[in-house]
Order: sequence, then C-alpha cells, then structure tokens
Amino acid sequence: MAQINVIGQNGGRTIDLDLPEVNKGVLHDVVTWQLASRRRGTASTKTRAQVSATGKKMFSQKGTGNARHGDRSVPTFVGGGVAFGPKPRSYSYTLPRKVRQLGLAMALAARQEAGKLVAVDGFGLDGKTKGFVSWAKDNGMDGTERVLIVTDDLQARQAARNVAWATVLPVAGLNAYDVLRHDRLVIDAVVLEPAQDEQEGEEA
Repeated sequence: MAQINVIGQNGGRTIDLDLPEVNKGVLHDVVTWQLASRRRGTASTKTRAQVSATGKKMFSQKGTGNARHGDRSVPTFVGGGVAFGPKPRSYSYTLPRKVRQLGLAMALAARQEAGKLVAVDGFGLDGKTKGFVSWAKDNGMDGTERVLIVTDDLQARQAARNVAWATVLPVAGLNAYDVLRHDRLVIDAVVLEPAQDEQEGEEA
C-alpha cells in the first residue's frame, strides 16, 4: 500500500493507494500503442505506374552493350518509381482497456517508488509564472528535472505553461507515456482519491 502525501492549501493528509507492481513489458506495450496512435501516417511514394515519364524505348534492344531496358520509370533509375514504398495508412491498433488502465497505474507506481509523485489540493496560484516558480522551489522543484503538471486548476496551468522544464496537461489528458518521459509528476489529489474510495468500498 502506497502512501501519498497531499500538499497545497487544502493538503496535510495522505492518500492510501494499492498500486500494482511495475511490469516493463506492460509499460512497453502501452507506450508503443500510444506512439503508434500518434503517428500521422502521411508518407507516400509513387510506384512506377504513377511516375510521369516517356513511354519511348530508351535505346535499341541489342547492339549497344547496355542492359535491356524499355521503361524510364522503373525503380532502377533515379527519378523512377519506388518499389514497395510507403503509402498513407493508419498505424493505430486496439489495445484492451484493462491493459491501458494497468499501464497508467504502473506508470504512477513507478513515479511513486522513485519518490517523484506529488499530490496537490489547492495550488493557490494567481496565474503568474513567477508565482509558480516560487511555489515549485518551495516544494523541491528547482528546474533540474522535467516536471509534468496534471491539473484542472486553470490558474496553475496558466502559471506553469511558460516554464521550460514543466509540461502542463488537463486531468483528462493523463497518460502513461507522458508520465514516464518526465522525471516528476504533480497531480491533482482529487484524481487519486476516487481510486482510494473504490478500494475502501471493495473492502467494506
């Protein structure tokens, strides 16, 4: 059972969460699925049938000493078509919902094990970058780490969005990939508390 300290204006308490053991294989599957879904898939090449070129035979079939050729658009020549080249496609695929949820829980567990998970209830910021930098310094964030701020507090998001070492996401955008690619996670306490309430309900 992991104990997460809650800081902020309404902090001063702990959240008990039963986080899963980190499995690198599951995390790899979830991150690969996320990155595949983000690929645009717009790369496109022309086949020999699509290349605009003359249909005239290049030179005589025999007697020149050259190999036999009849088409300038073949992949052999510069400017010709591409054999088996990429075409526009979707790289996304389906990953079971339970696996996605487990991957996110494991990402949170990884940050908790490293002591890099911070729950906040009430940032108390006025939307100014200077105020966020001061708040971060008071809470052990001096800019040497990449920090992910996940909150629905508009003032906090506005204050942090211009800080080079901080990335801001709304709660709905929380995902395993962004959690793992940042050194520290700062998240609204309300996001973790429903999970605590569910666990207590199951125990009852």
